[in-house]
Amino acid sequence: MYKRIFFLILMLFLINYGYTQKEADMKKILMIIAPEDFRDEELLRPKEIFEKNEFKVVIASTSLNTAKGMLGAKIKPDILLTDVIVDDYVAVVFVGGIGASCYWEDHLAHKIANDAYNKGKIVSAICIAPVTLANAGLLSGKKATVWESEAGLLKKKGAQYTGRSVERDGKIITASGPFAAEEFADTILKVLSE
Repeated sequence: MYKRIFFLILMLFLINYGYTQKEADMKKILMIIAPEDFRDEELLRPKEIFEKNEFKVVIASTSLNTAKGMLGAKIKPDILLTDVIVDDYVAVVFVGGIGASCYWEDHLAHKIANDAYNKGKIVSAICIAPVTLANAGLLSGKKATVWESEAGLLKKKGAQYTGRSVERDGKIITASGPFAAEEFADTILKVLSE
């Protein structure tokens, strides 16, 4: 009787350990959103594509309150920006939308972007979020794109603005807006597979 109970407990432990280990082994992508007015499809479409390709997506923001998108999407961030450990992720994605300007001058956002870049990870941004990368000093001398209204800010920081929907320069990937969300995600996945 005790052997059966022990065996049953052991089996349950092994089954549970297998599931937890599988999740722990998944590669993770960090997506950083504004607490308000992120661009819905720039978060949701890449997130869907990453998850279909077996990446775990972790959403970070400056608040754990439910974040609201410009078009009405609501999502509860998983972690605070202050709790981000760059080593845990293969890529960092700054999501756009008018709220993304909250990270343009944010020193912690700049540190996360620079740490990820210096550790050889993919650093990416879409819509107006590439301004955060420019202000972090990552786009100087690099090809980049952004929502057209912010092209001057990228140029001012030394970026080679291309105006393309998606631009890649090494492990830095930028995109110009919501219409480029799918190509943006596909480009990130392509670089991750290299």
